[in-house]
Amino acid sequence: MEWGMKNRLAQLIQKDGRALFLPIDHGYFQGPTTRLEEPGKTVAPLMPYADAIMLTRGVLRSCIDPTNTKPIILRVSGGVSVIGEDLSNEGIITSVKEAIRLNASAVSLSIFVGHKYERESLLNLARLVNECEEYGIPVMAVTAVGKELEKREARYLALSSRIAAELGARIVKTYYCKEGFEKVVRGCPVPVVIAGGPKVDSVVEVFEWVYDALQKGAIGVNLGRNIWQHDHPVAMIRALRALIHENYTPKEAYAEFERIRQTG
Repeated sequence: MEWGMKNRLAQLIQKDGRALFLPIDHGYFQGPTTRLEEPGKTVAPLMPYADAIMLTRGVLRSCIDPTNTKPIILRVSGGVSVIGEDLSNEGIITSVKEAIRLNASAVSLSIFVGHKYERESLLNLARLVNECEEYGIPVMAVTAVGKELEKREARYLALSSRIAAELGARIVKTYYCKEGFEKVVRGCPVPVVIAGGPKVDSVVEVFEWVYDALQKGAIGVNLGRNIWQHDHPVAMIRALRALIHENYTPKEAYAEFERIRQTG
């Protein structure tokens, strides 16, 4: 592996082998999202506790202070909307040269295994990997499920994650499943981070499934809505950071959450 690739991966995955990525790229297909109407204001108090931030070039340029030193994971797929015909019909919307100009540490795109535009999304990944490898830029593949929640089971997630790794993704973002998640990780020869999915009511529930995913081999998370849509987002991300990087149990993470929530 070239030094540049190793260096960029080291910026994303910390020395303990763990990672906490904060995505705020939701607007690329669903517009102004609740509590993400002003992305810069939402993310500013959270960035000190994230290992990297995932977003589009438009939000990066217009909302993020250029003195920021946190690694950037640049979302480079899109071209569809939540009111369009099919979310799987994505294309590459940002060039690798643009990613270099924006000093991105990695790029990300979605793949849609089992969807109408499966082939196109997988070829998008392959082409992106081909170009990014020339410049030492890691590609993170996002195994998208969308509204078909029943597909969030181990067999499907393992299939999608393995295909992403086979096509050259350096990191795979996938969903957590309670049954068989260790098989998803074992079958994927590159690091796996888990997606957050829908906002949940229970803080403890988030801590429990993040903890379980870590025990089963995930290196960390790529959580957005469960952090910045929470009434206490700073307490949430700090507690998750303790769970990921300091090996807190869910009970200890919840106690940390409550301490920060109450003291500010």
